[in-house]
Amino acid sequence: MAKRWLKTTLIASVASVLALTAAGCGSSGTTDKGATGSTSGTTAPANNAKKEPVTLSIMYNWSSPNVDNGIYKDRIKKFMADNPDIKIEEESVPSEQYRTKLRTLAAGKKLPDMFILFPGVDMDPLVSGGVLMPIDDIMDTWKGMLPEDAIAGFKVNGKQYAIPTKQTFVDIVYYNKELLAKVGYTEFPKTYADLLELIKKLKAAGITPLALGNKDRWPLQSSWMSAIADRFTGSDFLYKVNKGEAKYTDPEFVKALGVIEEFAKLDAFNPDMNTMDVVQVQDYFMQGKAAIHITSSTIDAKFRHENPKGDNIGIALFPAVEGGKGDPKKSASAVQYGIGLNSQLEGAKKEAAQKFLKYFYSKELYQTLLSKGIVVPARVEMPADANKYLREMIELTNKGTSPVFDAVALIPVKDVIENGLQAITTKQKTAEQVAKEMQAAQEKAK
Repeated sequence: MAKRWLKTTLIASVASVLALTAAGCGSSGTTDKGATGSTSGTTAPANNAKKEPVTLSIMYNWSSPNVDNGIYKDRIKKFMADNPDIKIEEESVPSEQYRTKLRTLAAGKKLPDMFILFPGVDMDPLVSGGVLMPIDDIMDTWKGMLPEDAIAGFKVNGKQYAIPTKQTFVDIVYYNKELLAKVGYTEFPKTYADLLELIKKLKAAGITPLALGNKDRWPLQSSWMSAIADRFTGSDFLYKVNKGEAKYTDPEFVKALGVIEEFAKLDAFNPDMNTMDVVQVQDYFMQGKAAIHITSSTIDAKFRHENPKGDNIGIALFPAVEGGKGDPKKSASAVQYGIGLNSQLEGAKKEAAQKFLKYFYSKELYQTLLSKGIVVPARVEMPADANKYLREMIELTNKGTSPVFDAVALIPVKDVIENGLQAITTKQKTAEQVAKEMQAAQEKAK
């Protein structure tokens, strides 16, 4: 099912948002209603009977100080305030540790009542292991608001297990317009060859070309390689590898790894790239200490919407490569933050968990995210306060999507490439060596 979602664009969903904007639709007010017009769980029972309190546990990876993470946690607090008979105990796990902990808990049948799911290869073992509860019986709540393409990533064998909060483009190129102008560039390069020239000119001018915070290892793999590899291999490559029709040692993928090797040889990254985390590097870039940073579209709120100097930060996609099979207009995208339910829930706890899902994934949530510049997969009116940066992001990313590397690659391969990319940046391994290690991990896992 990962292939089905990740090969599907959300152009229809984004187009509906643009169409609603063009039609002059305003915000829908503050009433929290679903697509059917019913309220999302705030009405008290008519019989005024006192319910026995229910406690639910939830595990999430909303640990970074991203704007949307705060919105999600506030939503939980609001739910408990509106539903005093339901208590939610929260456990926050850092993103770099979350997948491992989720797999460990699932293997031991010790999952919390609710937990964040990832679509694709991460979710499939949970379904086959019988630890996930389908939510088909409450899907009418979002009828007409969430198109089929938006929810397909959380559907397996015809059963729906979660719905998403946002659509994340993991490979947005952010660049400092002032720093590029210092070396004669008024826009981001359209070809890889020109990007290399830009990097050399920035280095000659004493400017760090590329800001990278790879302490947690996943940024190079997920944000950088999702874009770079697609330019060389095309969007079907990872699926072909999993089917045995292609190999990581194929020349086009080795060339993609070679881009990181070339950046390292040019000393294009900040020297502390492997000891700086994702939050630190965001601040590093915003302080004008480097010219270019590749990261998630979610960071747009921090970089531009809430930044007084937001106009100085431009956005682009990784440029075309000579002879590459990929489309440079595509952005690597996936839906995120579906909340799964433990299959062991029953009775009052199951009822409370379903009530929470209906409350959490509301029109209000999606419009709040839009107002903060975060692209959502839902058909809701564009908020009146949506600004130019959101419209610019939608325009950049509505020309097709490509796979996110760690949503398709097998988990053992993901671990190998993350270690391998760090070794490439420190000039301890070559692209060819890492490609061989990845292929060996692929064959062992299969």
